[in-house]
Amino acid sequence: MEAPDRPALIDRLHATGHVPLRVVEVRRTEFGARFTAFLRPPRRMTARSLALIASQLATLLRAGLALDEALGILEELVEDRFEKACLRGLIDRISAGSTVAEAMAAQRNVFPDYAISVVHAGESSANLDAALERLADFVERSRATRAYVTSALIYPAIVASACVISIVILLLYVVPRFRPLFQQAKGSLPLSAQYLMALSDAVRAYWWLEIVLLGVGGAATYWYLREPGHRIAWRRRSLRLPLVGELIRKIDVSQFARTLGTLLQNGVPLLTALAITRDTMRHSILGEAIDALIERAKAGKGLAQPMRQTGSFPALAVHLVRIGEESGRQDEMLVKTADIFESETRRTLDRLLALIAPAVTIVLGVIVAGVFMTMLSALLTVYDLTM
Repeated sequence: MEAPDRPALIDRLHATGHVPLRVVEVRRTEFGARFTAFLRPPRRMTARSLALIASQLATLLRAGLALDEALGILEELVEDRFEKACLRGLIDRISAGSTVAEAMAAQRNVFPDYAISVVHAGESSANLDAALERLADFVERSRATRAYVTSALIYPAIVASACVISIVILLLYVVPRFRPLFQQAKGSLPLSAQYLMALSDAVRAYWWLEIVLLGVGGAATYWYLREPGHRIAWRRRSLRLPLVGELIRKIDVSQFARTLGTLLQNGVPLLTALAITRDTMRHSILGEAIDALIERAKAGKGLAQPMRQTGSFPALAVHLVRIGEESGRQDEMLVKTADIFESETRRTLDRLLALIAPAVTIVLGVIVAGVFMTMLSALLTVYDLTM
């Protein structure tokens, strides 16, 4: 059985009608913990798996099954070894006297903090199945929004990649085939053709250096954006871009409202819910604003007024939260706010893609047309010289 200390363990055994004869404390050494973490790096459960497990567990509990029996059925249903091990860990800890939230907290690297808080609130109110259903709905909606944004960016990425590949093929294979012909003209070639031939020679001669530079640049960008401060600074600079800044702000506001509203719906206190929301959005542009909300909420100033004072939240979100506070339905209005801004995110993304895709296509056409026009002018120059 797990407990914070020896007296707590004895009290728990007495409460369940048992008399402890001997208590032996077993600790895992720090070296052993680090060695285990090195052999098995921490892995977080995917959003899809978390939503599916929460939904299925809620259904089994509503059907009248005991908690350990329901978890045992889920352990048999899942196929992934990692998920089986997580569920087995929950079953073992619950059998040892832990609550579901405590068992999940013991695997904090697997389950996010907001999921643990939702489950804890559901257990405290004896409404675990409803809390699990809300958790599944929250995770699934958040995952759907991220999936929509990701899938929408695939087409522009493919078009941009095709543009780059086409230019490389022109410079490596097409332009060099005309070199013997152009050498007859020597200095009589148009300046654009001379530049094009020089660029082709540079690409062919130093292709390895270009690959190294691309790799180093990509690695440097990755390590730079791994720092939370750098990532937040980059996102703040992106806010100045047309449509892109609007899209980033709407995504962050919808995530804030969805997370906070779901936690409040499940009975989590406001300050605790704000702290968990801040942790889940620590790389967001709203991180500092949420810190300010926490400080003002401690002074009893509510949520709508501090949101307005930070200047980081859209006016619509502030008004909806204020209406929720006045009507006593703050959690419902936060979820409604998330729905509204998720819809706005989709519309903004559609407008952005409607501009990006034609723009990339036009740029590709202009570049290819420029190369062929340069080649044509050079051919005409050679023809004039031979005549």
